[in-house]
Amino acid sequence: MKNILSRLSLSDKSSDRRDFLRNAGLGGLSLGLAFDNRPEQEMEFITQKVGRSSKPSDLKITDMRVAILQGVPFSSPIIRIDTNQGIVGWGEVRDGASANYALMLKSRLLGKNPCNVEQIFKQIKQFGGQSRAAGGVCGVEMALWDLAGKAYDVPVYQLLGGKYRDFIRLYADTPEANNYEDFAKNMQKRREQGYTFLKMDFGIGMLADEPGMLVNASNWSVKQQWSDREPGKLGNYANTKHPFTRIQVTKKGLDRLADHVGKVREIVGYDLPLAADHFGHFDVNTAIQIGKAMEPFRLAWLEDLVPWMYTDQWKQISDAIDTPTLTGEDIYLKEGFIKLIDAKAVDMIHPDLASSGGLLETKKIGDYAEEKGIPMAMHFAGSPISMMANIHCAAATENFVALEHHGVDVPGWEDLVTGMKPIVEKGFVRVPEKPGLGVELNEEVAKKFLKKGGTWFAPTDMWNTRDSADREWS
Repeated sequence: MKNILSRLSLSDKSSDRRDFLRNAGLGGLSLGLAFDNRPEQEMEFITQKVGRSSKPSDLKITDMRVAILQGVPFSSPIIRIDTNQGIVGWGEVRDGASANYALMLKSRLLGKNPCNVEQIFKQIKQFGGQSRAAGGVCGVEMALWDLAGKAYDVPVYQLLGGKYRDFIRLYADTPEANNYEDFAKNMQKRREQGYTFLKMDFGIGMLADEPGMLVNASNWSVKQQWSDREPGKLGNYANTKHPFTRIQVTKKGLDRLADHVGKVREIVGYDLPLAADHFGHFDVNTAIQIGKAMEPFRLAWLEDLVPWMYTDQWKQISDAIDTPTLTGEDIYLKEGFIKLIDAKAVDMIHPDLASSGGLLETKKIGDYAEEKGIPMAMHFAGSPISMMANIHCAAATENFVALEHHGVDVPGWEDLVTGMKPIVEKGFVRVPEKPGLGVELNEEVAKKFLKKGGTWFAPTDMWNTRDSADREWS
């Protein structure tokens, strides 16, 4: 059809058009006569079944809707952006974030050409914030790239400059168990699944019920690292930044943690990288002590020992221990990463694309780190829609190491999308070659994950009207 349109555009005479149509079998003389001397109507007729994605310069956003999925593995609002040419772009708000972070952007998107991804991103990025507050901006940016790739009929990684690799390595959390024997069975399952990079959780929560392990912990709800529903006498542990709890780990506690990690390492073996996360809330001194205790086990990294914004404390920790340090899953935009990198405060960075600014911003983050000799792992805990955004970004970024996969054990996770089956093969994902992100939401399956009481891509007309001035300067 592209050749047909090309030849038609070069033909100035109606008789030439009729001859061409006759020879091409597209209506012959009767079609030519029907539109004689009316080339605009003739062109409209012969292209009525042509995908309008062949005109990316005319593409416009006409609608945006959201459906919230639950248990994929967490809560994930899926974004659908519609266009005047019938192509649809898919995006995803970060796990645990409100769909309203995306919906509030709708009035800024209507009528715009989604192919102008960076321009639109610069206009809406002011409405994002650290961690989950960035979810709307990043989810929209994913959907824009999906649309742009479909409009130009290329995979998104090509729009980001091409790819460095054909396969993306995943790392998976190690399944927890009540004893080391069951843990060993779970680890064997991970090996059989083909994962070659693992991560474990351990921290002061596992010491909370054992005497002589922790100092100043009895008045905090130490086991409630994530839930703020159980405040202790000294305040809400989940929402108190690490240095301010003044919890310390005793020598007995450090030995207990080292014994645990040592047994896990024996089960995992030393041929596989093993990273660690979720240590609890304590100060920089305790972080260093834990870091030193872990050095015999050659962990791939120690993650989020203290909050990411404490650059000087991160540098203290990184300078004091030999195990690599890593942070970044809650940082929005490249500036926060640049500060850590320039200060030589961490050994690795760990953006979550659904918080860091989306595909292009995360690639910029990775590229800056690469120039400074810093590797990039990527955090991810969502549906296959967000995973594919990560896959394209990882393919296009040279210093990429591994991408987290939190949905390994979620039944039906891979069936949430069509266009790629299987998604994960022996711990790796092949980079898609289809246009856009390379997958489409499988609505029949996805409806089974719809949040209880939620609606399926219901109309969002209440978000159509822009009601504020957005300019950030005078």
